[in-house]
Amino acid sequence: MSSADVTIVLGAQFGDEGKGKLVDILTESADVCARSAGGNNAGHTIVVNGVTYDFHLLPSGLVNPKTINLIGSGVVVHVPALFAELEALEKKGLNCDGRLFVSSRAHLVLNLHQFVDKLNETALGDGKVGTTHKGIGPTYSSKASRKGLRVDGLRLDRWTEFETRFRQLVAGFRQQYGSSLDPYDEEGELAQLKELAPRLQPMVVDAVSWMYAQTQQNKRILIEGANAVMLDIDYGTYPYVTSSNACLGGAFTGLAISPFSVKRIVGVAKAYLTRVGNGPFPTEQFNEIGEYLQVKGREFGVTTGRKRRCGWLDLVMLKHSVMVNHYTSLNFTKLDVLDDLETIKVATAYKLPNGEVTESFPANTEDLDNVEPIYKELPGWRKNTSDFTTYDQLPTEAKSYIQYIEEYLGVRIESVGCGPGRENIIYRS
Repeated sequence: MSSADVTIVLGAQFGDEGKGKLVDILTESADVCARSAGGNNAGHTIVVNGVTYDFHLLPSGLVNPKTINLIGSGVVVHVPALFAELEALEKKGLNCDGRLFVSSRAHLVLNLHQFVDKLNETALGDGKVGTTHKGIGPTYSSKASRKGLRVDGLRLDRWTEFETRFRQLVAGFRQQYGSSLDPYDEEGELAQLKELAPRLQPMVVDAVSWMYAQTQQNKRILIEGANAVMLDIDYGTYPYVTSSNACLGGAFTGLAISPFSVKRIVGVAKAYLTRVGNGPFPTEQFNEIGEYLQVKGREFGVTTGRKRRCGWLDLVMLKHSVMVNHYTSLNFTKLDVLDDLETIKVATAYKLPNGEVTESFPANTEDLDNVEPIYKELPGWRKNTSDFTTYDQLPTEAKSYIQYIEEYLGVRIESVGCGPGRENIIYRS
């Protein structure tokens, strides 16, 4: 029996919670860092020795020169983006040679998928999902309809077969979208992929046997979640979600990891709430509080640069997240953003349009759009927490805020972020 030590880090809200910083710290004691789902629609920012690294598709473990990294079978891979991201990291001094592997079963995101993504969003008009236009949804659609192309097929010794399947996929989209697809450059993409195929092949592995070997060697494995549970295709605010399982289940299906090897499941949550793109957001603040959180928290998307919508912490939503992902602990980020507030609100229940009060998170988007949050008001601390290095130094009101959240959720908040750097994470004994 393997005694591998597996830690899973997952977004507990709408993404952008600050997972990258925690992953960066955890990779210091990890042998392997793996991505299990999503694509280059993710965005993790890591600051090390004053250098800022932006990750989208690649595992954040590349920052640690001793960690090897895997893009798992559940991830969708845009090959040009992969190499562009690698080159950007290497220009900042990271040596990634021999430390990045890609599952042969991962599906390819094509420029075609990105083109179709934009067409789909435009057609939805005011009802658009708010995707990043990275082609993630159309790629997973191709995968589910059994028409997708996988990394394993992108080989020069199988080029005839790959080109045939590629052209069949394009023909299917042309039949569906007609002249709207005319600007898409089919021959240009095919030539680009043929050029990149030899560069990709040395990285390609059978990720099932590769990951099994790591566990049998008792490696310390860190699984880096992308997006977050409220964007999960099954458990999020459907249809305003991503197209993969961004929750705990995606870690197992995307990497074929043994659940018996998992020692920790860490959820990352902000001390307030943000969202990028469209979709329900019951605690969103269209007032000076929302503006304050946006400015003080520097809330701009890493992948898109879009302003994030901001609001109070929603414990109804976070409790739903706990029940889906079964966190063993939480990393609570950006507590310092609340430093200047006299009072702080958290949503503890919803009042439905029919007057019923519920602590359950509704599945229906229309219901979510029309709920009235019921708030618990807590005193602020009006002190700068960014200089504190121990939990005991935090103001009494800040510790009371954390304790209230813990008691509501039934999960221990193991660490608290009070600033942008890795040195700003405070651990509790």
